[in-house]
Amino acid sequence: MTSQLVCRPERSLPVGILRVSGVLDEFTGAALSQAVTRSLCTQPESLLIDVSELTIGDPGALHFLGEVVCHTCEWPAVPVVLCSPGKATAEVLAQWHRCPPAVSVAASCEKALAEICEEPEPHRIRVRLRPIPDACRQVRLLVTQACTAWQRREVASTAALVATELVANVVRHAHTTMEFTLGLRNGLVCLTVRDGSRLLPRPKDPTMAQAGGRGLHLVRELTDAWGVLPVSDGKVVWTHLEAGAV
Repeated sequence: MTSQLVCRPERSLPVGILRVSGVLDEFTGAALSQAVTRSLCTQPESLLIDVSELTIGDPGALHFLGEVVCHTCEWPAVPVVLCSPGKATAEVLAQWHRCPPAVSVAASCEKALAEICEEPEPHRIRVRLRPIPDACRQVRLLVTQACTAWQRREVASTAALVATELVANVVRHAHTTMEFTLGLRNGLVCLTVRDGSRLLPRPKDPTMAQAGGRGLHLVRELTDAWGVLPVSDGKVVWTHLEAGAV
């Protein structure tokens, strides 16, 4: 008999909650991986996974979850909390030797939420933009103003240039509505753009004949880290800039 696993997102922001029920094994692990990836891409402060109705049929299938968390350790670097495990599930999790440091276990989602609410809220701005040239001007102004307000004026010009190139790439190539997110956390300015195209960008060395910006080549040169995360409805391009402490 084929195993079944149901992953139901209950909320996405500011803290994500994903309800998982059914059997986790080698046949259903991919479904869990995809659901967790989708939830992480919204960049919640934490992702709570309710496993109260989950049965781990094959402990080896936990590698699906482990791979997603490890793959997203640089971005979005979201803590994952497994909530309300039953006795059998808790025993399996306790013996999960390859459990990533970003994964923890809580007695309930309510308890985990209460603990998260006690933490200071990080700086974050989200905007939706149309794929028009003026979007570059809008995001450049937004980043400059935000970095100034967050007392990170020293990285404002670089962050604004990187944001402009990320948005321009969508305008030139993806031609879809995009979500731009700017955040400040743990001394890092994080800029991300999510669009509706599954075509992955590839940096190209610029030439004197090229018009406009130099795209992802500039992003690669100006940031401390960057990457692309494919999702079911498109992709997310993310970048990090060291901003230091105030």
